[in-house]
Amino acid sequence: MATWKLFREVELPQQKPQDDGVLFPAVLSPNHTTDSTAVQLPDFKEAIRAHKPWLESLLQNTGAILFRGFPVASPSDFNDVVEAFGYPEAFYVGGRASRIKVIGRVYTANEAPPEKGIPFHHEMAYVRDFPTKLFFFCDEEPGKGGETPIVLSHIIYKKMKEKHPEFVSQLEDHGLTYTKVSNEEDDPSSFTGSGWKSTYKTDDKNVAEERAAKLGAKIEWIGNSAKIITGPIAAVRVDEENRRKTWFNSIAVSYSGPANKRFCDVDTIVELGNGDPVPDDAVEDYLKILEEECVAIPWKKGDVLLVNNLMVLHGRRPLLKPPRRILASLCK
Repeated sequence: MATWKLFREVELPQQKPQDDGVLFPAVLSPNHTTDSTAVQLPDFKEAIRAHKPWLESLLQNTGAILFRGFPVASPSDFNDVVEAFGYPEAFYVGGRASRIKVIGRVYTANEAPPEKGIPFHHEMAYVRDFPTKLFFFCDEEPGKGGETPIVLSHIIYKKMKEKHPEFVSQLEDHGLTYTKVSNEEDDPSSFTGSGWKSTYKTDDKNVAEERAAKLGAKIEWIGNSAKIITGPIAAVRVDEENRRKTWFNSIAVSYSGPANKRFCDVDTIVELGNGDPVPDDAVEDYLKILEEECVAIPWKKGDVLLVNNLMVLHGRRPLLKPPRRILASLCK
């Protein structure tokens, strides 16, 4: 099968047009002139390799691509798709979610109970060495709910600067400091429940300290628990390709004040890099803007979502009706 015939852009009702008319996210399906049942996994992989420059341009232009209707039936198939793109793997050292390896470069997205939502965030925005691309795969289609909402970060920056210019100025000047207390073992009841042994892939406290330092963090030991202090670290970054600023931080995941009542198990403290608190009114408006601007496309079995982590924040909506199994792979 000729790979140039394989991809076609389609439209879904949940997509949002941007100022330039580009739909967010892009959605690709097998070409309507092609019998979709005739598309095999090797065809899909070949098309990815053959058209990688076009796919990367589309990703840079839109921020995310949803591949729907392609023959990706298992975690192994998903791993093959990720490998076809050829991106180096980003190892989850310093990450705060509890995750389980499934196969190859594929992990569960987050072991926190699926009925719990996860706030919007850029993946690993609290460390120096964060992944630039994220892949998600729908292994089991949710009965109801459980979407992975996404939102363009530069829009959040723009709207927050309009509404809270002083706070945004402080963010740009001082960055953010994150403080988290991690136990030895994982707490799968929390969406940031990775224990320090899992976070730093060691049970040696000295090795954990060394690995934390490489990621811009320091550890203070409280018995066998680790108080991990990261920062000050940039909270606003520049998307060099598109020459615009992005809201690159984990405020929504880390803020535990009154404005964040939806996520009552936040176990991280976030403050401005100069030690000042993050203002409650700014966070309240931020959370509202996220909901107003986000896109949440219901998962279908076999979906693959590719996200530019520099451009797009993502989260998780609570699962209302099981089952749900979403897998992930992180890339440099």
